[in-house]
Amino acid sequence: MNMIPMDTEKEVLLRYGAASQEREEALCCPVDYDPKYLEIIPQEIIERDYGCGDPSQFVREGECVLDLGSGGGKICYILSQIVGARGSVTGVDFNPPMLELAGKYRRQIAELTGFDNVAFKFGKIQDLRTDITAIESWLAAHPVSSYADLEALEAFKKQQANEAPLIADASMDVIVSNCVLNLVAAEDKAAMFAEMFRVLKVGGRLAISDIVSDEEVPPHLRQDPNLWSGCISGAFQEREFLRAFENAGFHGISIVKRDAAPWRTIEGIEFRSVTVTAHKGKQGICLERKQAVIYAGPWRKVEDDDGHVLERGVPVAVCDKTYRLYDRDPYAAQIIPVPPLIDIPLEEAGLFDCMRSVIRHPKETKGEDYVATTEASGSVCGPEGCC
Repeated sequence: MNMIPMDTEKEVLLRYGAASQEREEALCCPVDYDPKYLEIIPQEIIERDYGCGDPSQFVREGECVLDLGSGGGKICYILSQIVGARGSVTGVDFNPPMLELAGKYRRQIAELTGFDNVAFKFGKIQDLRTDITAIESWLAAHPVSSYADLEALEAFKKQQANEAPLIADASMDVIVSNCVLNLVAAEDKAAMFAEMFRVLKVGGRLAISDIVSDEEVPPHLRQDPNLWSGCISGAFQEREFLRAFENAGFHGISIVKRDAAPWRTIEGIEFRSVTVTAHKGKQGICLERKQAVIYAGPWRKVEDDDGHVLERGVPVAVCDKTYRLYDRDPYAAQIIPVPPLIDIPLEEAGLFDCMRSVIRHPKETKGEDYVATTEASGSVCGPEGCC
């Protein structure tokens, strides 16, 4: 007998719609937020917040931030205070009761902070092009009663997605999410990661808190509506969660928080909260400008997301793009840059083969004709004498 697939979206909408009206403890992991940001947030929002981490810690003043699955708006209102008047916060959610709760206090909070920098939008996090509010407005004026009407609707949806997407390409400095990615249907998860990559700026980053499992979740648990809508059976297996960021094109992927104790254990499978950060920007042309990097340690050897193998203390040839990438988080603290003695202008740079890891001989960086002899560059003696 064939099993009827569960409508995960319906189950999530029903459960979280109810949870917007009355707090449900089963949906909540214990999280300690900075209390100074909670003072202006109404208790109704605080009580009906369902998260498993605090991605707001990875956001800075002045940034444009997108919160995926913003729910009642708690993280958005925390972020509002962090980014300040020069920044902006956009929350996207597909649950009307949650959006209603989030918007209920928007003006009140704006008056308290002194800046109105938060907006909430109705949409699916796996489809950040489709503006559902715009679609519904069009439908109100153009009811669908024939196949021709349906084709007109599809044409409008395509036009809207291309000309006025809910979230524009490369428009966000940071994307955060708090215990929501696991609620998206398995067949839509790859599209969700692709959408995150699309809307993030080059050089931007993600901070995602979510529930993961230590083992693969079996089919019979994935068909349990209570476990799915409870942020359990839709969880990524932990390794697959990290691989999803990698497959979407992100780099510098790091587990910045992993709860030692599981939130729940079901049939021996542990489900726990993790927070992962990742970055966008490793794509692009590879140019040769005679640059090298030295990995400072502590490991003897490491490999990055593009396959560059760095041995501790060894100058490795890299392209200009990788050289600049390593000069930023999360790499900079472990990388020693070795610039060329004479700068090669970008317009004069040739192509660099980034599919290999090659030791950069010092003469490549200094120049083959470099034969200078100099005096000591300064005293190496300290107050107690020379070494």
